[in-house]
Amino acid sequence: MDMKGMDSPPASPKMPANGHMDHHGMMHMTFFWGDRVQILFSGWPGDRGLGVYFLALFLVAIAAAAEECLSTLSRRHAQPLVASAGARASIGLALTALHTLRMGLLYLVMLAVMSFNVGVLIAAVVGHAVGYLVAGSGTFKWARSGGVQIADGHDYANVAKC
Repeated sequence: MDMKGMDSPPASPKMPANGHMDHHGMMHMTFFWGDRVQILFSGWPGDRGLGVYFLALFLVAIAAAAEECLSTLSRRHAQPLVASAGARASIGLALTALHTLRMGLLYLVMLAVMSFNVGVLIAAVVGHAVGYLVAGSGTFKWARSGGVQIADGHDYANVAKC
């Protein structure tokens, strides 16, 4: 059987398939420091300078913090056991939407960390820490009031605990 046409094309000498190269043209398979990294998208932030690199780190931290906040929000607003069927369905749909958004953010942060850049890893960890401090730790009074208000006006915070 002739397999000549089955070979994959050679990788470009400029950029490998995953877009991660060091200054010698090798792909990064270990953690490294540096502002020349590609996070999630080809060429971003790339060689655009230190300012764009810090913007990318800030966005990774924001995504991680938002994921932590959504995680806390979904835990605090769990399904009340005594709510009507219609209220449970509405809450269930809202919680599903929160979960979907949270998972999307979580996977984006994970893929960003897979750039193997130490700055990106630190930004993700700091973002998760800040998100937990703001929403999950109970440090702020507004973050502790997590009761579920149903249309009948009752607060079911103590009924449904995760």
